[in-house]
Amino acid sequence: MKKLSVVIVSYNVRDYLEQCILSLKAALQSVDGEVIVVDNRSSDDTVAYISKRYPDVRILENHENLGFSKANNRAIRQSRSEYVLLLNPDTVVGEDAIRAGIAFMEAHEDAGALGVKMLQADGNAAPESRRGFPSPFTACCKFMHLHGLFPRWKRGNRYYLSYLPWDVPVEMDV
Repeated sequence: MKKLSVVIVSYNVRDYLEQCILSLKAALQSVDGEVIVVDNRSSDDTVAYISKRYPDVRILENHENLGFSKANNRAIRQSRSEYVLLLNPDTVVGEDAIRAGIAFMEAHEDAGALGVKMLQADGNAAPESRRGFPSPFTACCKFMHLHGLFPRWKRGNRYYLSYLPWDVPVEMDV
Protein backbone atom coordinates (compact mmCIF):
# COMPACT_ATOMS: atom_id res chain seq x y z
CA MET A 1 0.00 0.00 0.00
CA LYS A 2 1.29 3.42 -0.91
CA LYS A 3 1.24 6.34 1.51
CA LEU A 4 -0.59 8.85 -0.74
CA SER A 5 -2.70 8.96 -3.88
CA VAL A 6 -3.01 12.41 -5.47
CA VAL A 7 -6.21 12.66 -7.52
CA ILE A 8 -6.66 15.37 -10.15
CA VAL A 9 -9.82 15.70 -12.24
CA SER A 10 -9.12 17.24 -15.63
CA TYR A 11 -11.31 18.68 -18.34
CA ASN A 12 -9.66 20.69 -21.13
CA VAL A 13 -6.96 22.17 -18.89
CA ARG A 14 -3.89 20.37 -20.24
CA ASP A 15 -1.41 23.20 -19.62
CA TYR A 16 -2.60 23.82 -16.06
CA LEU A 17 -2.52 20.09 -15.42
CA GLU A 18 1.07 19.87 -16.59
CA GLN A 19 2.13 22.66 -14.22
CA CYS A 20 0.36 20.85 -11.38
CA ILE A 21 2.13 17.58 -12.21
CA LEU A 22 5.50 19.33 -12.37
CA SER A 23 4.97 20.84 -8.91
CA LEU A 24 3.92 17.43 -7.60
CA LYS A 25 7.16 15.87 -8.84
CA ALA A 26 9.09 18.03 -6.37
CA ALA A 27 6.52 17.76 -3.57
CA LEU A 28 6.40 13.96 -3.77
CA GLN A 29 10.16 13.52 -3.41
CA SER A 30 10.73 10.86 -0.71
CA VAL A 31 6.97 10.15 -0.47
CA ASP A 32 5.62 6.77 -1.53
CA GLY A 33 2.84 8.16 -3.67
CA GLU A 34 1.01 8.00 -6.94
CA VAL A 35 -0.65 10.59 -9.15
CA ILE A 36 -4.01 9.69 -10.68
CA VAL A 37 -5.51 11.97 -13.33
CA VAL A 38 -9.16 11.45 -14.18
CA ASP A 39 -9.86 12.95 -17.57
CA ASN A 40 -13.50 13.88 -18.13
CA ARG A 41 -13.38 13.45 -21.93
CA SER A 42 -11.21 16.46 -22.73
CA SER A 43 -10.97 17.58 -26.33
CA ASP A 44 -7.53 19.21 -25.93
CA ASP A 45 -5.46 16.01 -26.31
CA THR A 46 -4.84 15.84 -22.54
CA VAL A 47 -4.70 12.05 -22.32
CA ALA A 48 -2.14 11.56 -25.11
CA TYR A 49 -0.06 14.56 -24.03
CA ILE A 50 0.19 13.57 -20.35
CA SER A 51 0.62 9.85 -21.12
CA LYS A 52 3.59 10.57 -23.37
CA ARG A 53 5.36 13.04 -21.08
CA TYR A 54 4.53 11.53 -17.67
CA PRO A 55 4.32 7.73 -17.98
CA ASP A 56 4.32 7.36 -14.18
CA VAL A 57 1.01 9.28 -13.92
CA ARG A 58 -1.94 6.92 -13.91
CA ILE A 59 -4.71 8.20 -16.19
CA LEU A 60 -8.33 7.16 -15.90
CA GLU A 61 -10.02 8.17 -19.11
CA ASN A 62 -13.77 8.74 -18.89
CA HIS A 63 -15.82 8.26 -22.05
CA GLU A 64 -18.15 11.02 -20.92
CA ASN A 65 -17.84 14.01 -18.62
CA LEU A 66 -18.89 12.52 -15.28
CA GLY A 67 -18.48 15.78 -13.41
CA PHE A 68 -16.11 16.60 -10.59
CA SER A 69 -17.54 14.47 -7.77
CA LYS A 70 -18.09 11.26 -9.73
CA ALA A 71 -14.65 11.54 -11.32
CA ASN A 72 -13.01 11.97 -7.90
CA ASN A 73 -14.98 9.03 -6.51
CA ARG A 74 -13.86 6.82 -9.40
CA ALA A 75 -10.21 7.55 -8.64
CA ILE A 76 -10.62 7.19 -4.89
CA ARG A 77 -12.10 3.72 -5.40
CA GLN A 78 -9.07 2.75 -7.47
CA SER A 79 -6.44 4.34 -5.22
CA ARG A 80 -4.14 2.05 -3.28
CA SER A 81 -3.02 4.39 -0.54
CA GLU A 82 -3.44 5.24 3.11
CA TYR A 83 -4.22 8.87 2.27
CA VAL A 84 -5.89 10.58 -0.70
CA LEU A 85 -5.25 14.17 -1.74
CA LEU A 86 -7.78 15.82 -4.07
CA LEU A 87 -6.30 18.61 -6.17
CA ASN A 88 -7.66 20.94 -8.80
CA PRO A 89 -5.52 20.96 -11.95
CA ASP A 90 -4.70 24.66 -11.59
CA THR A 91 -2.92 24.01 -8.28
CA VAL A 92 0.79 24.52 -7.73
CA VAL A 93 1.89 22.46 -4.74
CA GLY A 94 4.60 23.76 -2.41
CA GLU A 95 7.63 21.50 -2.08
CA ASP A 96 7.05 20.74 1.62
CA ALA A 97 3.24 20.78 1.64
CA ILE A 98 2.66 17.07 1.12
CA ARG A 99 5.23 15.89 3.64
CA ALA A 100 3.89 18.39 6.19
CA GLY A 101 0.31 17.26 5.56
CA ILE A 102 1.18 13.59 6.02
CA ALA A 103 3.13 14.39 9.19
CA PHE A 104 0.14 16.30 10.57
CA MET A 105 -2.28 13.46 9.83
CA GLU A 106 0.02 10.90 11.42
CA ALA A 107 0.43 13.06 14.53
CA HIS A 108 -3.37 13.59 14.82
CA GLU A 109 -5.00 10.19 14.47
CA ASP A 110 -8.40 11.69 15.35
CA ALA A 111 -8.32 13.97 12.28
CA GLY A 112 -10.63 12.85 9.49
CA ALA A 113 -9.40 15.27 6.86
CA LEU A 114 -6.91 18.06 6.35
CA GLY A 115 -7.18 21.31 4.47
CA VAL A 116 -4.28 23.63 3.82
CA LYS A 117 -3.76 27.35 3.69
CA MET A 118 -4.01 28.15 0.00
CA LEU A 119 -2.29 31.21 -1.38
CA GLN A 120 -3.50 33.59 -4.05
CA ALA A 121 -1.18 34.70 -6.86
CA ASP A 122 -0.12 37.73 -4.77
CA GLY A 123 0.93 35.49 -1.86
CA ASN A 124 -1.96 36.39 0.44
CA ALA A 125 -4.06 33.69 2.06
CA ALA A 126 -7.03 32.64 -0.07
CA PRO A 127 -10.17 33.02 2.07
CA GLU A 128 -11.75 29.96 0.45
CA SER A 129 -9.07 27.83 2.14
CA ARG A 130 -11.54 27.34 4.96
CA ARG A 131 -15.28 27.47 5.32
CA GLY A 132 -17.93 27.16 7.97
CA PHE A 133 -21.02 25.02 7.71
CA PRO A 134 -23.51 26.79 5.42
CA SER A 135 -26.71 28.18 6.85
CA PRO A 136 -29.16 30.83 5.61
CA PHE A 137 -27.69 33.37 8.05
CA THR A 138 -24.13 32.54 6.96
CA ALA A 139 -25.07 32.93 3.30
CA CYS A 140 -26.84 36.23 3.97
CA CYS A 141 -23.80 37.66 5.78
CA LYS A 142 -21.53 36.54 2.95
CA PHE A 143 -23.70 37.98 0.18
CA MET A 144 -24.02 41.27 2.09
CA HIS A 145 -20.19 41.30 2.45
CA LEU A 146 -20.47 41.61 6.22
CA HIS A 147 -17.46 39.29 6.51
CA GLY A 148 -15.35 42.04 4.92
CA LEU A 149 -16.85 44.88 6.93
CA PHE A 150 -16.58 43.10 10.29
CA PRO A 151 -13.78 40.53 9.90
CA ARG A 152 -13.57 39.65 13.64
CA TRP A 153 -17.33 39.17 14.14
CA LYS A 154 -17.53 35.45 14.82
CA ARG A 155 -21.24 34.92 14.08
CA GLY A 156 -21.18 36.97 10.88
CA ASN A 157 -18.02 35.34 9.56
CA ARG A 158 -19.01 31.70 9.55
CA TYR A 159 -18.58 31.53 5.76
CA TYR A 160 -14.81 32.21 5.54
CA LEU A 161 -14.06 31.89 9.26
CA SER A 162 -11.97 35.06 9.04
CA TYR A 163 -11.88 35.42 12.82
CA LEU A 164 -9.64 32.33 13.10
CA PRO A 165 -5.85 32.62 13.10
CA TRP A 166 -3.90 31.52 10.01
CA ASP A 167 -0.70 30.50 11.76
CA VAL A 168 -1.96 27.55 13.82
CA PRO A 169 -4.06 24.48 12.95
CA VAL A 170 -7.73 24.86 13.85
CA GLU A 171 -10.75 22.58 13.65
CA MET A 172 -13.44 23.68 11.23
CA ASP A 173 -16.60 22.43 9.53
CA VAL A 174 -15.46 22.30 5.91
